[in-house]
Amino acid sequence: MAKTTAKFDKGMNIGDVIKAHPGAEKIIEKYFGKGCFTCPGIKMESITFGSTMHGVDPEAIVKELNELG
Repeated sequence: MAKTTAKFDKGMNIGDVIKAHPGAEKIIEKYFGKGCFTCPGIKMESITFGSTMHGVDPEAIVKELNELG
């Protein structure tokens, strides 16, 4: 039986997202760029905050993250 519970949500801390799944790093980079990984905010900023700062839809990011295997 497949799980239907979402693993990621837009309130999650970006650093925690990256730690949770190896493929998440590519998705974060796609939307936020490589600079995200050297920014100290990665430890405290949420997907929603990052999305606001980069002008992208947080729901699109969360959807891609939850499609990871």
